[in-house]
Amino acid sequence: MDDTEFYRELYRIRRFEETVLEQFPSGVFAGTTHTCLGQEANAVGVLASMQEQDVVFSSHRGHGHFLAYGGDMQALFAELMGKASGICGGRGGSQHLHWRYFYSNGVQGGIVPVATGIALAEKFQGNDSVVFVFLGDGTLGEGVVYEAFNMASLWGAPVLYVLENNRIAQTTPVELTLAGGMAARFAAFDIPSLEMETSDVRLIFDSAAGLVDQVRRARQPRALILHTHRFGPHSKGDDTRSEEELERIRARYDPLAIQAGRLDSEQRLEVEILVDWDVRSAFEGALDDPYPEPDSLWK
Repeated sequence: MDDTEFYRELYRIRRFEETVLEQFPSGVFAGTTHTCLGQEANAVGVLASMQEQDVVFSSHRGHGHFLAYGGDMQALFAELMGKASGICGGRGGSQHLHWRYFYSNGVQGGIVPVATGIALAEKFQGNDSVVFVFLGDGTLGEGVVYEAFNMASLWGAPVLYVLENNRIAQTTPVELTLAGGMAARFAAFDIPSLEMETSDVRLIFDSAAGLVDQVRRARQPRALILHTHRFGPHSKGDDTRSEEELERIRARYDPLAIQAGRLDSEQRLEVEILVDWDVRSAFEGALDDPYPEPDSLWK
């Protein structure tokens, strides 16, 4: 990707997520939702190294990962609305998505052993696929995660664990939930890791590309730890941080602002106008889509 393409992908995710939060109070979306505002560079930077046959596992905060994977915005809006045209026919909602080789799950930590098993299956079949799995800092409290790390290292699973540390598990700061270092958790199982504190999509891409290449060639696990920032609430309105703190974080760590600095004003404006139209068109298109027929829910 060039700088314009990176900015387009970042802005596309940002406007999708902003639209979801803006429209949720109107009642058009079903269930709940978890946006990735502020974390867009993780999805875009990491998955820019993906090849067509690779597999991606995401968590409850997965819209950005799905869009960076190449997913359709209107189908994602429709899924959140419970429409028949949604990714899973309106059955999965915000957290449980499946399209091509993309999977997400709202069970805390549940995707990690599944992704590790899929990676081993790909290896045993002689494929050169890499499995990407995104997990959050809150997931490090789940024991099944460490069982998966052990198996991945012992058996050589071609998986890249992408740990997005947004420093707050729902409303609990990370320093109140985790003892010791995050890299040490991977080191305990002899999984090499790279730790970064950045919102720069180009830096993330360069580092992720190197790790993905290692996984693909060595058929062994690697980990990328991204210390990041979540700008929005955990779900729709449960944010206990002050507005002053959020403004400070946005001013310093906004991935869109960082990438926008690499474009001239005309390039940036052209991208934003086109993406704004695409997002609005996708949202309105999903609104017009039908709900599933009751009989279809049993098929």
